[in-house]
Amino acid sequence: RACTMAIMAIKRTSYHGKRPAPQPPHILTTTMSTVPQSTSQDPPHHGINDGSGEACGSHSYALVDEEGKVVSRDESLTEILISKGVKEANFISAIVSLGEATAHIAVILQNYVDHSYAGTQNSSGDDQLHLDIDCDNAVFRAIREAGVFAIAASEETPEEVDVSPKTAKEDGPLYSLGFDPLDGSSIIDANFSVGSIFGIWPGKGLLGRTGREQVASVVSLYGPRTTLIIALPSKSRDGDGQSDITFEVTLVKDRSHWEVSRPEVILKPAKKVFAPGNLRATNDNAKYDALVKHWISDRYTLRYSGGMVPDVYHMFAKSGGVFSNVSSEKAKAKLRLLYEVAAMGLLVECAGGVTTHEFEDKSVLDFAVDDLDRRMGVCFGSKDEVQKYKDFMFSK
Repeated sequence: RACTMAIMAIKRTSYHGKRPAPQPPHILTTTMSTVPQSTSQDPPHHGINDGSGEACGSHSYALVDEEGKVVSRDESLTEILISKGVKEANFISAIVSLGEATAHIAVILQNYVDHSYAGTQNSSGDDQLHLDIDCDNAVFRAIREAGVFAIAASEETPEEVDVSPKTAKEDGPLYSLGFDPLDGSSIIDANFSVGSIFGIWPGKGLLGRTGREQVASVVSLYGPRTTLIIALPSKSRDGDGQSDITFEVTLVKDRSHWEVSRPEVILKPAKKVFAPGNLRATNDNAKYDALVKHWISDRYTLRYSGGMVPDVYHMFAKSGGVFSNVSSEKAKAKLRLLYEVAAMGLLVECAGGVTTHEFEDKSVLDFAVDDLDRRMGVCFGSKDEVQKYKDFMFSK
């Protein structure tokens, strides 16, 4: 308990302070000017968000932060991380801040009924919802207040944003974050489960880094429950003989407390469940077409929603399966290495699964982020299932 309280003593300032004056709904402001909206004559603006963490004018976090609940949430996740062998205070604060961002995004999603477009596109060419930008701001707000991050970049803010604290904490390392604040916004109108994806790197900077360098990755799932699944490679856990671990926590007690719901997530070597992304590619990718037909003829169970987080998460919940997202000449790769692939890949490999690039027999964790928008096709999953993918896709 003393260790927990010592860590809490150096943690960030909570949300109990005075809030910025609310902005009119769906108007984003910066310190310089209002972000312009595109017109029919203007080209789409890319990555219009600025990483400031502007409070959402339409929704308040008061209901989940009042009466000390934010402290309870922080303390509960802190204690869980300590029990998993995480001791470094700033590292704990980094992960806990993502739990706070997740709790706030859950509030935004629960209360959002206006799924209107902002009139802009992100760097992938996807039309941005106001919802995407509000969720992006929720993350930037949380990580800025944590005071333990140096750099952050996201799908909605596709540049390395300096989020360093004004006064660095003594003797504590800083981290960098790549994230997708709302994975699955294209299916949210149907009220499907959606998620957030976070990859944490040590030090300052994201360009030139590989997924193997991550010290943790976290994925949030917003469904009937709000959950976090956390990957900790052995190097991030103190103590002799520590192994890689993936585990799940669930937000309970009116969003006031995190509780371990799966002490360890392990992907078994084989499971006949498949989630085939980008099926358009089967039209002009003969090998992918043959693989999908094999899965069907071999009576695999299809589990596919169109959202990367719920589809990969299903493998964690059922202890196995295979997820693919393959490109072709006419159906290009869309998954981003920094914002989606690296973090999800670490989760899969820490759970005992295997990852590979779509056309190259190489773990996705061994590719460098040479461009913040680098994209690739992938296959994730149980060891034997990914090997079957390789047998079909890498054959001469």
